[in-house]
Amino acid sequence: MTDASVTAPRRPGEQALTALGLGAPALDPADASPRSFPGGGRWRTEVPSCEGPEALAVVLKEASRLDVPVHRISQGSGVWMLTDAEITEMVEATAERDIELCLFTGPRGTWDIGGSTRTDSHGAGPRARGHDAVAGCVEDAVRATELGVKCLLVADEGVLWTLHRARAAGILPADTTLKVSALVGPVNPASFVVHEQLGADSINVPSDLTLAHLTEIRRVSAAPMDMYIEAPDDLGGYVRMYEVAELIRRGAPVYLKFGLAKAPGIYPYGHHLREVALSTAKERVRRGRLALDLLARHGADGGMAPLGSRLPGDLRRFDIPS
Repeated sequence: MTDASVTAPRRPGEQALTALGLGAPALDPADASPRSFPGGGRWRTEVPSCEGPEALAVVLKEASRLDVPVHRISQGSGVWMLTDAEITEMVEATAERDIELCLFTGPRGTWDIGGSTRTDSHGAGPRARGHDAVAGCVEDAVRATELGVKCLLVADEGVLWTLHRARAAGILPADTTLKVSALVGPVNPASFVVHEQLGADSINVPSDLTLAHLTEIRRVSAAPMDMYIEAPDDLGGYVRMYEVAELIRRGAPVYLKFGLAKAPGIYPYGHHLREVALSTAKERVRRGRLALDLLARHGADGGMAPLGSRLPGDLRRFDIPS
């Protein structure tokens, strides 16, 4: 939906501010990411927090109505909160439209009996506490991939490394992709690289990272970056729509995640939360349309990766011990 009147990319308010003598300094080409997705394109889209087949149907219908391109749809409650029939229905619906489906693996510390996660320091947070929690994540991963899920969402470095090893050993399909959750997203270039080398195929960074932080990360890693354009309140509630073009310029290859602030939490999801899950699913797609319209008005909507593309390209990994 590119505005035909736009002849060249521009920054928000640029023409009016320049006329008033308040123009911004020129962008530094050295800040731009030189990287892109394999097969072309610098950005993909993701609709998160799609907690079951009914919410998925709402997302797909609204995406069609509003002409919002979708590369990936993700869920946050976990594989274990879905029946086999529900997972199969979601796999078939997304496969029909060539959309990647990503499901969260296993139990996490914020839901188990560990009291430290409820202190002011939040203790170990969402990581997998103990052997049994890791085992639950692995069980979820095997079950999900056997049902056709190709992308797994993880919130623990040990689980990430274990699933990467399982993928290399053929326990999980070789084309399984592993996505790092925003709940444990790295906040500096060194930790971003560590997640890449542990097996991550896309890495969710916190939405409060500065533009300069994104440039720093891109100087050391080509791993796709996931970033909430609008973050849920429990992740800060940030709304960065007017920065989308610059987030792409600095952070490519990047998944633009259409989250939703000022919305109730729905993890772990159940039918008692049905109405809020469906209404927020619909609104996330609308938020995506708003962000894409901003890109179009600023002449910066080019460079989207082809729909149906999902693989991350060649990434660096730690050696797996024999």
